[in-house]
Amino acid sequence: MTRLRNYFLTGFIVTAPLAITAYLAWSFVGWVDSWVKPYIPARYNPDNYLPFAVPGFGLIVALVLITLIGFLTANIIGRTIISYGEYLLGRMPLVRSIYRALKQILETVLAERSDTFKKVGLIEYPRRGLWALVFIATEARGEVRHVTNGDDNPAIAVFLPTTPNPTSGYLLYVPKEEIIELEMSIEDAAKLVVSAGLVTPEYKAATQALAEEALAAQPARNSRTASSLPNM
Repeated sequence: MTRLRNYFLTGFIVTAPLAITAYLAWSFVGWVDSWVKPYIPARYNPDNYLPFAVPGFGLIVALVLITLIGFLTANIIGRTIISYGEYLLGRMPLVRSIYRALKQILETVLAERSDTFKKVGLIEYPRRGLWALVFIATEARGEVRHVTNGDDNPAIAVFLPTTPNPTSGYLLYVPKEEIIELEMSIEDAAKLVVSAGLVTPEYKAATQALAEEALAAQPARNSRTASSLPNM
């Protein structure tokens, strides 16, 4: 029974991540198809010609359309149309606030020159002696920077995720010297948060130190081996 239990646990560890990943991917494809396919003309929809539905066709159409919009926006005509559309949205009281906020967030997060959420750190939260994992965003700006005396001691905006759902959390402004930057990547930090500390990423510095220690001990070990050999 112990051996059967071990076999079951091993099979579960192997198949569960594959099954969950496949389910999430299939659900995402189906969700995009349900939004895009109803707007595709019937003559171009392969579901009307084939005896079965083609999964992912709506996703492909969406990717092509988004890329085409980006291409058209890069020229003068496209920028003019976008500017006019933003002008119309700016005249709507409720919509303009939502649009401007979403646009600013996406431009900040997706900008190639931005270092937003590319570093992981530790802060003492909610009290001294307790450590919390945070995603480092950017330095405080505007009124927050002025109030927190940011010129002398800049405060850093960090995102404190909750476990096991890292998409929710708290925005904190922490003095720069109170943040300990870590070497782990954002992906490893997200795994650590989702698993509630069960999945711990490998510490590269410790691994490198062990490797250097092994290399340093190798000449001494070789010399002992050579001295133990009989003289010919």
